[in-house]
Amino acid sequence: MKKRVLFVDDEPYVLNGLKRMLHGMRHEWEMEFVESGQEALARLSSAPFDVLVTDIRMPGMDGAELLTETMARYPKVVRIVLSGQSDQETTLRTVGPAHQFLTKPCDAETLKATVARATDLRGRLSSDELKTLTSGLSSLPSLPALYQKILQALRSSETSVTDVGELIAQDPRMAAKILQIVNSSFFGLARHVSSPVEAAVLLGVGALNALVLSVGIFGEFAASGRGKGLLECLGNHSLTVSAGARRIAKAEGRGVKFCDECLLAGLLHDVGRLVFLANFPEAYPEIAAWAESQERPLVTLEQEAFGGTHAEVGAYLLGLWGFADSVVEATAYHHAPSRSVTRAFAPLTAVHVSDAFGSLDAVSDAEGIDLEYLSSIEVLDRLEAWRALAATDHSEEKLDAGKNPVC
Repeated sequence: MKKRVLFVDDEPYVLNGLKRMLHGMRHEWEMEFVESGQEALARLSSAPFDVLVTDIRMPGMDGAELLTETMARYPKVVRIVLSGQSDQETTLRTVGPAHQFLTKPCDAETLKATVARATDLRGRLSSDELKTLTSGLSSLPSLPALYQKILQALRSSETSVTDVGELIAQDPRMAAKILQIVNSSFFGLARHVSSPVEAAVLLGVGALNALVLSVGIFGEFAASGRGKGLLECLGNHSLTVSAGARRIAKAEGRGVKFCDECLLAGLLHDVGRLVFLANFPEAYPEIAAWAESQERPLVTLEQEAFGGTHAEVGAYLLGLWGFADSVVEATAYHHAPSRSVTRAFAPLTAVHVSDAFGSLDAVSDAEGIDLEYLSSIEVLDRLEAWRALAATDHSEEKLDAGKNPVC
């Protein structure tokens, strides 16, 4: 079945350019092109669409209003912004209903890949209830502005590792948090790091970029009561899993890019729990506490309560944001790696093992680790070595709250 895509821009020449650029997609997509937000809502009311691609700055109803109305009325529609470079930071701060941001001019392959990826991810969701849940959530983590600045800088061939460190130094709160993490036992550096520039040189751009993203997303949330404790626990757990996954990848002789993907996937593998916590600040901590007291899997209770799990919700959002398939896959299947079609050592493998060990007492067995999956990719004999790598003591960073299996 063809995907139905609605494009909105008040400039006729932009729409004509899109028509020409996407002419080859007419066998896969049914496309319509309108010049205003009002026209777009009229078309959405008269026929179903899978994707909305809109400009932001338009007279009358602007893109932000259109996206908000679309989210409220048609929550299953994937919502993508296609707007000017100068609007990007503002859009990321103010347009919560947008799933992803693309910058003009956007080449055909990028636009095609973004729409295809977004719609393909829809097929991975297990129920109509989860599709509606994911698209209709009113509060979502947004990509931090500093992370976007770093990505923009990295697109320039003249950007150096030092330049990235100097960008981080411009944000005192971010710089302080990054240095706190870098100097903790999570990274086990041989000497104290005193500046973001030094951290960039020692860790590399990929690792530092992942930390900026994680700190920025976690920093958006404000919680109280049980929610505050759960948020802190999730932050500590994510750091532990990411560091363990990175160590496992390095022990397997993987390159810098692979190790950085493990670090990023570990930091973000539970982002779906942040989404649940942000949208259900009273109910979600209760569900997490109930899972612990009844010794029931949290994902089971999430499915019963919300129609989906944090793994599915997190993977869906990361996919919409355009993260690498390896990161999306690790997020989606970190509790059930056998569901993945990948049958080789991948970031999913490292995150799954590190996450499972990170949720266990030091003296317990490997309950929660998918031994059949590890056997199928012929790494089961590495499990004990990985246990030692994932068991590095992080007690100084953890909450003084005892065991918390739901993290």
